[in-house]
Amino acid sequence: MNMKVLDDQVDIQIASTVENLLSELCHYRQQSEKLQKINTLYQRMAGILDLPAMIEAYSIWLMEFVGHELIGYHNPTRQRMHMFCSYHGPKRREAIQLAQEILEQPASQESDTALAIGFRVHKWAFTSTDCQGLLVILRKGKPLVEDELQFIDESLLILAEPLKRALEYEEIFAQARRDSLTGLPNRFVFEERIGSIVEQARRHGHPLTLAALDLDHFKAVNDTMGHLMGDQVLKQVAETLKKEIRLTDMLVRMGGDEFLLVLPDTSMQDARFLAERLCQAVERLNIVTRAGRLAVSIGLAEWQPSITIESWLEQADDILYQAKANGRGQVAVN
Repeated sequence: MNMKVLDDQVDIQIASTVENLLSELCHYRQQSEKLQKINTLYQRMAGILDLPAMIEAYSIWLMEFVGHELIGYHNPTRQRMHMFCSYHGPKRREAIQLAQEILEQPASQESDTALAIGFRVHKWAFTSTDCQGLLVILRKGKPLVEDELQFIDESLLILAEPLKRALEYEEIFAQARRDSLTGLPNRFVFEERIGSIVEQARRHGHPLTLAALDLDHFKAVNDTMGHLMGDQVLKQVAETLKKEIRLTDMLVRMGGDEFLLVLPDTSMQDARFLAERLCQAVERLNIVTRAGRLAVSIGLAEWQPSITIESWLEQADDILYQAKANGRGQVAVN
């Protein structure tokens, strides 16, 4: 073999070795970058204890690497659902409605990916005994590619443990924050959460409406049918109201026959449609007293950045009594 052929073979071997080394270095660099990204997620999740903040933090973190418009999570066993969406206005409501429909689908209807009203829909199921539920990502345009899907799969291994922790934390503290008669959140929950709900609406410019509810002729139930029957009626009313609202709404029993309903991402017009449905649902219970049929009066007040939470509550309460003064069993708005 002449020297030229030998030199050529050596050059080829060197080039091949260099190429392999560069490929390995590129692979290690990509792995290192991925580990750094995942480590950042782990650090962000470490101090979060509530589900809404966790889903928002995960979405914001993921947006740096994988574009999307909405992330939603639903745990049907614990009846907890939350979504974080980057859209505003009608597009936001459309995306949230679609995500809610997808998250509430029976398991038999689930598929990993789909296309709905212009959104690419990707879903992941948490199926371990420690963490269960469904996570959905909505994205406009192209579906997620294999590298993006793999990256999300790896990130969900980190997200699963904080999700489990947040749900357990909520469950433990829910026992002290739940109305013992109706099972609804109590006044403490309202006072604890309303500040962050208002701040989120302020930060993202989303509508937020408060409904003050008071039962009509409930005193007559207690006076003529007894307090045990009164308790049963309150349970019936609470269940009836819960069936009409979304999982993302917060219905609170403030005491006696008074309730507050916080409606995130809900304009006055949409809140009025819902409130009228609530009036009709309570009326359909067909509970009749000597004073008249049991009904519910509702006052609606949309939050404005210029008012305090205390003023907002007073406004809703004043509007509620307008509904009562106007004949009861109806909705009044500001």
